[in-house]
Amino acid sequence: MKTKDIPEEATFSEYTHAAGGWGSVRALGSILRQEHVLTSGTRVLMKQNKPDGFACVSCSWAKPADPHVFEFCENGAKATAWEITDKRATPEFFARHTVTEFESWSDLELEAAGRVTHPMRYDDASDKYLPISWDKAFDEIGSALRAADAEKVVFYASGRASLETSYMYQLMARMYGNNNLPDSSNMCHESTSVALPKTIGVAVGTVTLDDFAATDCLLFFGHNTGTNAPRMLHSLEEVRKRGVPVITFNPLRERGLVSFVNPQSPLEMLTPARTAISSQYVQIKIGGDSAAVMGMAKWLIEADDVARETRQPRLLDAGFIADHTAGFEEFAAAARRADWNDIERRAGVSRAELEQAAQTYANARSAMLMYGMGVTQHREAVRTIHMLTNLLLLRGNIGRPGAGICPIRGHSNVQGQRTVGITEKPEMVPREKLKEQYCFDVPEKKGLNTVEACEEILKEKISAFFMLGGNFVRAIPDHSRMEPAWRKIPLTVQVVTRLNRSSVIHGRRSYLLPCLGRIEIDQQAGGAQAVSVEDSTGCMHGSRGMVKPASEHLLSEVAIVAEIAKRILIPNPRVNWNAWTADYSRIRDAIAETYPEIFHDFNERMWTPGGFARPLAARERKWKTGNGKANFITPDSLDEDPDMPADGPGVLRLMTTRGDSQFNTTVYGLDDRFRGVHGTRHVLLMNVADIGRLGLKEGDLVTASTVSQDGIARSVDDLRVHAFDIPAGCIMGYFPELNPLIPLAHHAKDSKVPAAKSIPVRLTRTQMQAAQPEDIVIGAPAP
Repeated sequence: MKTKDIPEEATFSEYTHAAGGWGSVRALGSILRQEHVLTSGTRVLMKQNKPDGFACVSCSWAKPADPHVFEFCENGAKATAWEITDKRATPEFFARHTVTEFESWSDLELEAAGRVTHPMRYDDASDKYLPISWDKAFDEIGSALRAADAEKVVFYASGRASLETSYMYQLMARMYGNNNLPDSSNMCHESTSVALPKTIGVAVGTVTLDDFAATDCLLFFGHNTGTNAPRMLHSLEEVRKRGVPVITFNPLRERGLVSFVNPQSPLEMLTPARTAISSQYVQIKIGGDSAAVMGMAKWLIEADDVARETRQPRLLDAGFIADHTAGFEEFAAAARRADWNDIERRAGVSRAELEQAAQTYANARSAMLMYGMGVTQHREAVRTIHMLTNLLLLRGNIGRPGAGICPIRGHSNVQGQRTVGITEKPEMVPREKLKEQYCFDVPEKKGLNTVEACEEILKEKISAFFMLGGNFVRAIPDHSRMEPAWRKIPLTVQVVTRLNRSSVIHGRRSYLLPCLGRIEIDQQAGGAQAVSVEDSTGCMHGSRGMVKPASEHLLSEVAIVAEIAKRILIPNPRVNWNAWTADYSRIRDAIAETYPEIFHDFNERMWTPGGFARPLAARERKWKTGNGKANFITPDSLDEDPDMPADGPGVLRLMTTRGDSQFNTTVYGLDDRFRGVHGTRHVLLMNVADIGRLGLKEGDLVTASTVSQDGIARSVDDLRVHAFDIPAGCIMGYFPELNPLIPLAHHAKDSKVPAAKSIPVRLTRTQMQAAQPEDIVIGAPAP
């Protein structure tokens, strides 16, 4: 797949500063000026993540009861500026450009057009989006959906929609007749939702912000905190100042996990002071997490064997294991059998490093383990999460202060959507309760997740695809196959704030429905409305809009869902969509009726400083598993990507990741400050030894091609080679630009999360010397 040409101004420079500091301050000023909101944006940011303000529209990290003066991070500020910008994509703007022209624009250029102000409908004759009235848009969409086979309609939800909108959306889909509710969880933490119920009986993490003050050790796996959840750095700074060790396992040395300068500390901003975040940085190779954990477990179990034989203090929590767990003996036997040479080879690090990490962990009374998509986006991601849980169970680190597991979620309400029913799995919703509450039969057939929806699109079996936010076309894998198939869908509808790739790669009939942003005042018949979200730690928060809407023609997400529901559903006296739109507190009352254990007294509690926590049995050492125990699960292998071609000449493991000026598919700029990449996103970060071994040099242009067995060619051109601190045999490039390299079938077992963190590729030169006019495969055997 051909990409946009690389700008001539692309440059690389090593970034030696800490995360935060003046770099973040300059970036904040830059984005506010870029979006023309320097004065108003500064005022708005003072309310971000505050108990009486609005919840950040980007990441879902926890919001403290006693917030800092500036309770936002650099990327959160960028997301806010992006939403409250004064730039507008009006009907006049759309009249000047064909959709074919839009397709040639970059992701950054599309979103930089600004907020969409009017509902729009694609016109095939002019190849343009033309304005349409709301009533006509709803009537036409409703008519098409009523005529469609319900099982062939998909209702996708991004991770930003509120609890109120999400609840209405899933109810509408199920009343319509299906469970086709894929969401952004399918692309990131579905592996968590599958793995943790089998081990500890809950589908989410057990850590809260309070645990940071009580912990004695933190373990980090596969997460770039400095870019993806920077507000956590405040908690990490406090932990490190208490002398608590932080052990990081990650293929790249990310600045945010190396050192941090707190922009809110005058002492740190005016002196060379910085906080070292990681006390030990274990630079495993891509896919080496399971092997690294097995190495730590092996050391712990064997050291405990010696301690028991010599009547020394135990290293394992024998009482907890005996009273609360099952499967320990089988796992312990596997750990004792594990071969250190095999562990070192698979992990890509030495035995000494893993033993040091295990010793540090053993010395901690309570330990927390955090992980991100560097764990969840592998073929054996579910098994890897079982390994992480095994490590915690060995020392009883679930269900006590300062201990627990914490999957670090991405989008601002992606966890909350699942809590109120956005899932393709009917067993995950209270079907009987919904039937009692609304007098309808909840569909029993499993719905389509993201990968399954894509498979059905390729077979031309999807009649309509409704997107509640997000950028589905850009976020999914296998673009060279998916984009042509997407264009054949009879109807695509997208609820948007800005243009993105999913707006211009469209179905045969296409509608853009512009909605209010969360930061905007949501005025309804019952007055100004508030919404709610759930953060990564399972706490619910209220959120109030506070700026004037970008256009008088925008509707709220709640109003849009209600209007669609009224046109596609048989009237139901138990659901008053108009009343819900007028007063969102009525939606919260309905949520509380469906989920009383979590949401009782919802309206009264939603403004609790720090949020109110959902009850989680595992926090109290109650295990809602099949056997009533927390389960050790013994792996049958330590290979996280067993179908990866054998490492050899020319085969490299590619991981995709986000950059500094990015949140999910939204790109705010072409620079990635922390990695020293400027002016381009078409880059491959490589080990310097690999560059030399493959006959390359710094700045060469290459084409990356997927090594697969399905006979389908997948490639991305014009990627610039740049030397970086990454293990040999591993390379890194940016998401979503490199999504075309991911085969749709290359996904996590059981969870079907695209395996974007370990893609087998070969490189081919795309820029040759005059004496070498033909492409050559790099690393191939000489003829």
